[in-house]
Amino acid sequence: MFTKFLSQFTATIAATVCAISVGMIYGWTSPMIPYMTSEHSHVETTKREAEMLETDMMIGVFCGLPLTIYLVDKIGRKRLLLVAGCIALAGWITVAAANKMVYFHVARFFFGITANMCSVAAPMYVAEIAESNIRGLLSSTFNFMMAIGLLIMYAIAPFTPFYTTSIIGILICTLELVILFSMPESPYYLLYINENKKAKESLEYFRMHREVDKELREMMKAVERQKCERGRIQDLVLVRSNRKAMLVMTILNVGQNMVAISVILMNLHPILESAGSIYMSSSVAAILFAVITLISAYIASLQVDKYGRKALLLISSILSSLSLLSIAIYFHLKNNNFELTSVSWLPTAALMVYAATFKLGLGIVPVVMSSELFSAKVKALGMSFADIMYVIGGIFSIQLYVWLSSWFGLHVPLYVFTVSGFVLALFVVCYIPETKGKTFEEIQYILKGEEFFTNTLLSQQEDYIL
Repeated sequence: MFTKFLSQFTATIAATVCAISVGMIYGWTSPMIPYMTSEHSHVETTKREAEMLETDMMIGVFCGLPLTIYLVDKIGRKRLLLVAGCIALAGWITVAAANKMVYFHVARFFFGITANMCSVAAPMYVAEIAESNIRGLLSSTFNFMMAIGLLIMYAIAPFTPFYTTSIIGILICTLELVILFSMPESPYYLLYINENKKAKESLEYFRMHREVDKELREMMKAVERQKCERGRIQDLVLVRSNRKAMLVMTILNVGQNMVAISVILMNLHPILESAGSIYMSSSVAAILFAVITLISAYIASLQVDKYGRKALLLISSILSSLSLLSIAIYFHLKNNNFELTSVSWLPTAALMVYAATFKLGLGIVPVVMSSELFSAKVKALGMSFADIMYVIGGIFSIQLYVWLSSWFGLHVPLYVFTVSGFVLALFVVCYIPETKGKTFEEIQYILKGEEFFTNTLLSQQEDYIL
């Protein structure tokens, strides 16, 4: 199997190396803010100013959205990834050399832009080069690479000089630029810009020079049909298939955060320390958390095309919620002065189960589906919108956690996140379409609620609900 799909695996790795950098960017503040506010820091700052570095990145994500939407269709998926790699490279160099807080703020802002570009362009590129029977496996690579980046930051940053992780980031970005440069552009994008000859050459490369005429004709039909749909912002609401895709991705991306992933990642050490475990230090537990996340991402990438998207989402939602529920009950009892020293291992164990079960479905499948559900004409817009909904969900869940935990105790927001997880599971059962093994054309018909036939004539009608 590997030999048959070698070129697709190689291109996928090349396109998703940037996700290692994104994972490092996401986890950078967790070990670095304590350092920057300590007496050993090489820069002068306050705790509040250092905490603003998180907001700087979020602002960068928002500001990068229109740029990503424009460039991903203007210059292509591959070139946008190269642009993102250059921005990230400049950012890591800035962080490594910075001796004033203003440089860190600027770097974090541009890190937000590059994270937005990567999270849209990389899954899009991978989904468009992959054959339908391995598309889930390859699309899930992005989150696997992010988990590697998170592990690098958790495992190395607390124990090495400040600039070490920046040097690693520089090396990763350089590697990305070198190996991605030689890869062909997505055949879907080439067809979209009417470069049919180059599209065929690209498809032949990714199919290891097997016969591609039939698949190319199907791609051309899909692209031409989807070009008939206007690529305006309002078409995300007016076109039935886009409207359902947008609703699915909004619920999944906001739902990920309402099952506490951003809260857990950014507050892992405080939660572990509040639990008062006598069995494992918070630093060691954080590394173990990242390792389990990485292993789970790998397992999920192998299973997503075997068991399908819905099954993994459902299992992940339920088990993640049960993990949060056990932690909430522990802190509820602790808040009421119960003696829990003998079971102080419980929150740590539950967080490890959470790391495994969240990444099994909720941490992988939304990235896979975001690249599958939107039609070619609005894919860049739709994926960017899905990305921004993830950011909004993250900000909301973090603020909700801060407010509820400060007023009522740590257990209250955890109960809220538990309920959110069970509601998300219900949504998965009732509304999420199964896209395993489906072509992009088939998926569009499924979203419209229509039967798909291989020889269906190209429809020129706009699919509006009046």
